[in-house]
Amino acid sequence: MKKKLLAMTLAVTMLMVGCSGNTTSSDISTPAETSGVTSSATTDSGDETSATEESKEESSVLETEATTTSKEETSAPETTTTKEPETEATTTSKEETAAPETTTTKEPETQATPAPETTTEAEKPAPTEAKYIALTFDDGPNTTTTNQVLDVLEEYKVKATFFLIGNNINDDSAKSVKRAFDMGCEIANHSKSHSYMDKLTEDEIKAEVQYVSDKIFEITGQREKYFRPPYIAVNNLMFDTIDLTFINGTGCNDWDAKVTAEKRFMVMKLRAKDGAIFLLHDAEGNDNTVEMLKSLIPYLLDEGYQLVTLSELFEAKGVTTDGTDNKIYSKVPQDSQW
Repeated sequence: MKKKLLAMTLAVTMLMVGCSGNTTSSDISTPAETSGVTSSATTDSGDETSATEESKEESSVLETEATTTSKEETSAPETTTTKEPETEATTTSKEETAAPETTTTKEPETQATPAPETTTEAEKPAPTEAKYIALTFDDGPNTTTTNQVLDVLEEYKVKATFFLIGNNINDDSAKSVKRAFDMGCEIANHSKSHSYMDKLTEDEIKAEVQYVSDKIFEITGQREKYFRPPYIAVNNLMFDTIDLTFINGTGCNDWDAKVTAEKRFMVMKLRAKDGAIFLLHDAEGNDNTVEMLKSLIPYLLDEGYQLVTLSELFEAKGVTTDGTDNKIYSKVPQDSQW
């Protein structure tokens, strides 16, 4: 393009020089020559115009190309520098923030929940039913052995039932009876003379029982509920005449002085059952039974037994008696007559 422009510039210069020469010699020229000059100038002017137009076109082309090139050069960087980095940076930052949120929230919540609730329900201890034994003592009262038995009961805070022989009640022994009653023990009837009542008449049976019943009322202000026949000798006449509940029991022959305290303890351990009635004696001088109680009572308590009176035992077992059922109880409850 530059070469063309130089060529055209030289051509224009030469034409202008020629014109100036023609003008000098025009003083002597003819009209025909004048017309030739005119046409030649016209041609030159058209060439100049065309050259100018070509130069304009070329400069406009150059400007257009330059503009296009500059636009292309500016638009290309804009595309690369702006959009691609922004997209990558945004994606990366979103991925980096999303990942920690997932890990930190859900895992701890899942691990920390309900295991303890199941174990507490399953490990509940099964409720244990209460066990009851009634300790009973025959052949008192007296001021020695009866009080020694009461001492052991008081030490372990337990109660018992005492069956009194009427002929053993006097002003002094009555104090032992009152002590037992005040401790929460129960007082019951064992006849006046401790004779074989199955050999007696109806009136004699009544007299034996009534004498003791009156003495008990004098000391305690209450009427007794239970009667233990001497030697456990009974007949139908006795059941018909005595309006008290008959009590037997399980024992260890502790009325026999030859049976040692240790032997008595071993026998009673074997006979310990819920609802049992233990038949023992607080007769004067029965020291082996006093010694045996010092081992028996703590043993029974350790085994979970509650040592109660006869009334408490019947109540705990839900058995009601009124002295007319013709049974003689060795345990509570009891289905048979004996």
